[in-house]
Amino acid sequence: MTIDYKKENVIISGVECFDLDLTLDCGQAFRWERQEDGSYTGVAGGYFLHIIKNGDTVVLENTTKESFEGFWRHYFDFDKDYAAICERLKEDSLLSSTIDKYYGIRILNQEPWEALCSFVISQQNNIKRIKLIISRLCRAYGDDLGGGNYTFPSAVKLSELSVSDFEAIGAGYRAKYLEKLSKDVASGRIDLEKIKTLPLDEARKALLDIYGVGIKVANCALLFGFEFYGAFPVDVWMKRVMEYYPDGLPECFNGIEGIAQQYLFHWARNNL
Repeated sequence: MTIDYKKENVIISGVECFDLDLTLDCGQAFRWERQEDGSYTGVAGGYFLHIIKNGDTVVLENTTKESFEGFWRHYFDFDKDYAAICERLKEDSLLSSTIDKYYGIRILNQEPWEALCSFVISQQNNIKRIKLIISRLCRAYGDDLGGGNYTFPSAVKLSELSVSDFEAIGAGYRAKYLEKLSKDVASGRIDLEKIKTLPLDEARKALLDIYGVGIKVANCALLFGFEFYGAFPVDVWMKRVMEYYPDGLPECFNGIEGIAQQYLFHWARNNL
């Protein structure tokens, strides 16, 4: 992989195992929008980005070297060898062909606060509506980046809101969860950065102690926002997949269960 820093763009050549659709439109993040040419625009980490992929070349438009090195490089996990990970996962018979069919899924390293809020909103919800609620939240309380783009609001900002404020953006019964979560994070009663440093089981327990966070939300947040690649979210599709593993997950999944889960999820949605 080589990186070329232009005046306004960052061009990365030799990128393996990175499909924009499978990574940005698969339900792990909710602020990316596909454009007619197959590129994506979105906001993360306080930055707006237009990302384009042609073959093994990825272009990050209107991006500085500083924002790439300080945020986007880690966000897209460009330094992790996903090709090697996929070869390892292919040791499992179910994934041996599945990976080739859905090749290019990456785990985005999202900010813990945004990921946790997003998955609290995701409960009993569909992706279209999740995106709509988050868009309203950001437009109402985030910082304006111009062009109709807004940052994800901080816990401090959201801690000023009432339950009715969250209900006004369409959060429904989740409003009371978001109101308490915002206040607890803003006050320091919940320390997300500390949770990120805990062993997986302890981090999961800490999230499950949060009002309104169940096991699926906890595991999604751990995988997509806290960099616990061993977290393994289970929904109705994954429950069906687990019937293919009566003796438990194979050894080749160890430590990267979450990456395997994404491939298994896509397989289940398209085959079961």
